[in-house]
Amino acid sequence: MNSPKVSVVIPCYNVEKYLHQCLDSVINQTLTDLEIICVNDGSRDSTLSIIKEYEAKDSRIKVIDKPNGGYGESMNRGFDMATGEYIGIIESDDYADLDMFEKLYTCAKEHNLDAVKSGFYFYYSKGEERNVPNPIASRVASSRTFCPTADFKSDMELVEFFNIKPTIWSAIYRKDFVRQHNIRFNETPGASFQDTSFNFKVWSCAKRVRLMKECFLHYRQDNESSSINNPGKVYCVCDEYAEIQRFLDENPLLKGKLEPLMVRIKFDSYCWNYERLSEPLQAEFIRRLYDEFMSHKIDGTLQKKYFEWYKWARVHQILDNPDAYHRNFILEKNKPFITDAAAPSEFTKKNSGDPYTYNGLNGMPRNKISGGIQCIKDHGLGYTIKYAFKKIWWRVK
Repeated sequence: MNSPKVSVVIPCYNVEKYLHQCLDSVINQTLTDLEIICVNDGSRDSTLSIIKEYEAKDSRIKVIDKPNGGYGESMNRGFDMATGEYIGIIESDDYADLDMFEKLYTCAKEHNLDAVKSGFYFYYSKGEERNVPNPIASRVASSRTFCPTADFKSDMELVEFFNIKPTIWSAIYRKDFVRQHNIRFNETPGASFQDTSFNFKVWSCAKRVRLMKECFLHYRQDNESSSINNPGKVYCVCDEYAEIQRFLDENPLLKGKLEPLMVRIKFDSYCWNYERLSEPLQAEFIRRLYDEFMSHKIDGTLQKKYFEWYKWARVHQILDNPDAYHRNFILEKNKPFITDAAAPSEFTKKNSGDPYTYNGLNGMPRNKISGGIQCIKDHGLGYTIKYAFKKIWWRVK
């Protein structure tokens, strides 16, 4: 018996409200040669009975029913069972366009890819239903096959690629590639950003990758139980970067090339996590950020060439005085918005040369002209021009 073209893994936990829409979008795919693996992670609602109803009607569906062990364990169980040539993921509160897996599989086969990733929609079901497209590549960028660790001309282009939103569910992965490199999910409790380490491992090991401009997957934004809406998971993102560090430590050739890159994207992730937390938790988390990045500074993995100038300034503000940074952040967050026209000059170089003094929220320059001049000083004219047009290259607004 031939293997299916794509195995679709669907992790399920207390999703009775959304599950029919998800499963209907998978069983009705135009690519019919699918294996559909539903992993019930100890749901306490009617999730399991819904899955079993579909299983009774469609022989392609396989059900794993297990005690609650978290998203990472569910994904590993599903990936271990998969027999398809490629493996895809649909999260059970999302849904897919009916041609999603046909389009992804056709691209993957035509170009002999380890992985192919498409854009997606931000999906809002409350109030007026909305799907906001979020393409991840322009027509030009989507016309080439590349190796993520070898084919970028600059360190900042590498940063930009690895910083594309993980969206592991808008892609498919060649099963033999995943198993050859032992790419697995971090088995931490709950649904806790385990896409972070998985995505990094895929891009680190893949030799042939393509991005697609089209959007297929509808990513629900208004599920109250989603991890993106849970401020209580203060240190889960730290667990993911600890897993990435473990992965790099076990792969010395990758570590030498990618550890400073990991530190750079870790900074963005930690800042995102800091900003989403409530104020008391922010004050706690900024100390963790300080401790880890001071260690990176000491061991030499915090490297300026991987940072935009204003983010390099932000790193050093935190390292200089994390408590003062936090106080200023809270003050700035509560100030009225100031337009570019009214904003004062917010970056002045210290006598020591680095870092820069910053007075604005999020480390972002409001004065575009002074920001451009400083970027030229730090990274050169060529990089600045490329950076100015990066949205033309990577994104279509």
